[in-house]
Amino acid sequence: MIRPRQALFLVGFILSGGLLAFYFFHTSSGRGFVPVDVSLEQPEEARPSPKYKPTPSYTPPPIQEPFPALETSPPPPIPIYNIAEKDGWRTYGLEVPPPLIIGFTRSWPMLLQTVVSYITAGWPPEQIYVVENTGMQQANARGQLTLQHPWYLNHTSLGRLGVNIIQTPVLLSFAQLQNFYLSLSYTNNWPYYFWSHMDVLALGHEDGFEGLTPRAGEPGYKSLYTLCLEELNRTLEADDRWGLRFFAYDHLTLQNPRAIEDIGGWDTLIPYYMTDCDTYTRLHMRNWTQKDANCGIVTDTSVALENLLALYRDPTITPDFRDPNPPPPPPPSEEEGRKRTVQVHARELDDPVEYWKALRSVADRMFQYKHGGRGRNTWQAGQHGGQGEPFFYDSAGFSEALGVLTEAGKEVFRRKWGHGNCDLIVGGGLKFDDQWQVLKDWEN
Repeated sequence: MIRPRQALFLVGFILSGGLLAFYFFHTSSGRGFVPVDVSLEQPEEARPSPKYKPTPSYTPPPIQEPFPALETSPPPPIPIYNIAEKDGWRTYGLEVPPPLIIGFTRSWPMLLQTVVSYITAGWPPEQIYVVENTGMQQANARGQLTLQHPWYLNHTSLGRLGVNIIQTPVLLSFAQLQNFYLSLSYTNNWPYYFWSHMDVLALGHEDGFEGLTPRAGEPGYKSLYTLCLEELNRTLEADDRWGLRFFAYDHLTLQNPRAIEDIGGWDTLIPYYMTDCDTYTRLHMRNWTQKDANCGIVTDTSVALENLLALYRDPTITPDFRDPNPPPPPPPSEEEGRKRTVQVHARELDDPVEYWKALRSVADRMFQYKHGGRGRNTWQAGQHGGQGEPFFYDSAGFSEALGVLTEAGKEVFRRKWGHGNCDLIVGGGLKFDDQWQVLKDWEN
């Protein structure tokens, strides 16, 4: 029991301790623990002046909506010979309809072209999943971003196409996005899935392809989607150790989730370039098969069709493309020459297969354009607006930061394998368990 004299002593002790603490935090010896408003201690005229980057001498023109009709009305019907039979996947003995996952970060025209091209090539829209990986949280879903915002995505337009939209909780790197696809296979009980890059143009073999399909409109014709079903069925029946099937490298890929799980997923410390080499090599090391397959023409592009109604074979539109991030215009004489070399002459395109030939010709030019002298990924920096809108981030700064992360990932790859390039098995003599266990095999 505490006596009155002891109680007074304790109260005095507590009060004196509080006063000492108050004194300590208000003396010079304690100021390090108190937040200081620097702006109040240093006059504005005494602060250093940042050196700003020069204003760019050229800014690309604003991008244009590649499918304006979709903003106000549903899309027209696709070519009748590409319409998939309802639940046709069941005739191939498949457990679930094969999902096609398309990841998106930026460049709306490129994504929309990719989605529409798969739909018009026969892929049922309800089996397509667009993964919005923008880091914009709910801004796109609420319609808060405008077309010139680099991470703009139109949920309403995608809804009119009938595709599914899945949002990542935060912005993911390419390797993280691939592991997110794996997580979707768990959530949805997908024993397989297709995934595609968002910078492609997909066309079926409408002119026929020996050993695969006759010409569109003829008996036995098979669309891009049907050929993918056939390849999936053939793979499941003939290969217990299948890892993936490449259609035009991994621009379109059929993936076995069990194989990715077996190798421990994609290495997220190698976020971009070289992460494909790392993953596909580890699949080889674990004896998962990787084979090439053919379901159509899947073209790697950096430009979008001027009007995506061309993919619906609209005879009033002559197919041609537009660069969402064009280079500075050349001198007038060179510009005139360039127009002459890429111009598509108007023609009678009432025959759908003749129209398809025009699309194939444009796709070929798209590929050549992308693999010219400017670099493959110029399309990623086509939008330069969005200032003041939710979650705005400087587009050029984002591209520069990605470059830093990409180079860091390449260095992680080199250190992980002790080898400088993708030839890990033959050139490096490496095995699956050699990860992070070997010294570098190069000088300097």
